[in-house]
Amino acid sequence: MARRLINRRLDRLGLVTLGLAPFLLLVALYAGASALRHAENDGDKLLPTGTAFVDAVRRVAIEPDARTGDVLLWADSAASLRRLALGLLVATTLGMIVGVATGLIPYVRAGLSPLVAVASMVPPMALLPILFIVFGLGELSKVVLIVIGISPFMMRDLALRIEELPNEQLVKAQTLGLSSWHIVTRVVVPQMLPRLLDGLRLSLGPAWLFLISAEAIAAEVGLGYRIFLVRRYLAMDVIIPYVAWITTLAFLMDLTLRALNRRAFPWLYVGREA
Repeated sequence: MARRLINRRLDRLGLVTLGLAPFLLLVALYAGASALRHAENDGDKLLPTGTAFVDAVRRVAIEPDARTGDVLLWADSAASLRRLALGLLVATTLGMIVGVATGLIPYVRAGLSPLVAVASMVPPMALLPILFIVFGLGELSKVVLIVIGISPFMMRDLALRIEELPNEQLVKAQTLGLSSWHIVTRVVVPQMLPRLLDGLRLSLGPAWLFLISAEAIAAEVGLGYRIFLVRRYLAMDVIIPYVAWITTLAFLMDLTLRALNRRAFPWLYVGREA
């Protein structure tokens, strides 16, 4: 077979090198731009220097806050992760229950599919004022925003994947005498769990977006709250590390879910690795 570009493969060193190259390029571009701005104005706040980042990170990640006594980065992270985890848990549970029901049971599909389809088209951020009015400014409205934002997508995704199941599986299960409940629990759900984890991975980005938006408007602690609080002072030396930390958390969550999926459902990857 000719060595066309699409048939060439990289070794591990090549993969690591090419993967790191864009990040190193971005860091070099930032360092160059920051050096130019500080050469003209030593007090520039738009592109802080590396030293300013180190000072800011030490201030928020190690030293206790003078007003609250908390270490801000960890207190904000704990509050945001608690809200996010609760929202993802509720959304995933609803996604599994409604997705399986609409994908497998014609009566439920006829009754709920139009509602889920319309709900998935509603911009969740437009509902934020309504959620604050109905549920108040506390934790509940933030969790509900995450649930409303991602659960319709998970329901539709799972229902579509169930409809793609070979009909022979369902026919064979019925000929073996399985009831509808047993078909759900022994045939459908085991095959849908890895797909649900994939859907959860794809929902992490939107879930963080909804959380940060809600915290920016009404919160007293949280990563989104802190970013929008310090923006008043053009504190880019705090904002950029916070954004990098949020990205790191999201990346680690995605990595954990992917590893969990591969470990719990290795059969799903057999054909892909061939």
